[in-house]
Amino acid sequence: MKKPTVKKAEKKIKELRNEIELNDYLYYVENNPQISDSEYDSLMKELVSLENQYPELITPDSPTQRVSGHVAEGFEPLDHIFPMMSIDNVLTESEAKDFDKRVRRLLELDESNDMEYVCEPKFDGVSASLTYNEGLLISGATRGNGKTGENITQNLKTIKTIPLRLSGNNPAPR
Repeated sequence: MKKPTVKKAEKKIKELRNEIELNDYLYYVENNPQISDSEYDSLMKELVSLENQYPELITPDSPTQRVSGHVAEGFEPLDHIFPMMSIDNVLTESEAKDFDKRVRRLLELDESNDMEYVCEPKFDGVSASLTYNEGLLISGATRGNGKTGENITQNLKTIKTIPLRLSGNNPAPR
């Protein structure tokens, strides 16, 4: 595919950002998605591709520069101790190889090191960060924007598979 001119890329980037931001709002705030996950992923992939071709057009408010999500009305905001980032989709063998290269670079490993991955289908749902202090569940939050999520501690306590107290002799302190 031919690389677009800067002017055309700038226009397309603006359109994609507006469409992604609208769909983020509909999904995360209104809880009323209007496009499928694969359509959303295609929009984001196109935006990432254009921004990779024209890095000078990347802005701090681009959807590619943050995790999507907002704290919903009616929920108390809760800051994460560590940023809670989103995962990327890997749909082709080439993307899987690129992922492996990034992991090896991050871990400072070369091709001679054996790596093993576990893959599973991605299911939509709520991601939560749980915080325990001296083994007791003290808070839980949605991913939100990656730095601040929605305090859903009371909701999480209704899920029987989430321990209210960690077992073991020495649960890690906060």
